[in-house]
Amino acid sequence: MPITPTPRLPGQETLLGSWGALMPASIGSHLMYTRTSFAAVYPNWAPLNNAVLLDPPSRAAASEAASELHQVYSGAGVSSWALWLPGRARDFDAADSVTAVEGMVRDTSTLAMASDLTAGMPSHPGVLRTTVHAADVAGGRPIPADAVPDPDDSSDVDGWVLIYDEYAVAGAWTFRNGSDVGVYAVGTAPDWRRRGLARALMLHVLADGRRRGARTASLQSTRMGQPLYAQLGFRPVGRYDEWIPADRRQGEARPVADPPARAPRELLLCASC
Repeated sequence: MPITPTPRLPGQETLLGSWGALMPASIGSHLMYTRTSFAAVYPNWAPLNNAVLLDPPSRAAASEAASELHQVYSGAGVSSWALWLPGRARDFDAADSVTAVEGMVRDTSTLAMASDLTAGMPSHPGVLRTTVHAADVAGGRPIPADAVPDPDDSSDVDGWVLIYDEYAVAGAWTFRNGSDVGVYAVGTAPDWRRRGLARALMLHVLADGRRRGARTASLQSTRMGQPLYAQLGFRPVGRYDEWIPADRRQGEARPVADPPARAPRELLLCASC
């Protein structure tokens, strides 16, 4: 039965759909509703263990969700996970709407951003469709162009890389949900940053999304990625505040499991550009 949660922020349904579309790449993964949240459970893929609060954000609602999720994730053998609280804040420096969650500590935030897609966006001859895993690797280290694999046509998630000087040096992946296309895992290998490659890649995947019927695009941006997305016409539509279990040190990066076949090593909502 398809998962059709009511989105709290623009693009949220697309985001949750992308989590579901990645399940075939990770054995033992599943999606579920608790009374207050929607959870992705990935026992073999640590960074995808995320849940979104569906009730209006408050300390009581978030604490109840956290209590339920502790049982869900511990029952699946997962110790590292995050609860996302969607809110109306549209910048990183706005005050949190929830300042305490029982059993949890505050971690990072991402801005939910959205854009209307217009005709005429440029494609780039160096952008190739590939697997999600290859796209993720290219965002961190270069891949020889002749080693980039063919796309996985059985997956609803498309991986993309940009070829520069015979190497794939930037990557992203996309998921289309009706008329909205979600863009995730945007990254450029460190030695190739600040050359406009992420911008060229983004324009290409947005143009592809529009050709396939999408009329809007959505993503979650870190502080570092926001200037690029703003230049491309994305506007803030809300913010996700992330909370992690209190037995994890605040600000500590969650461990990254070895990648399952055909899947990225970690969920990078937006890497440096």
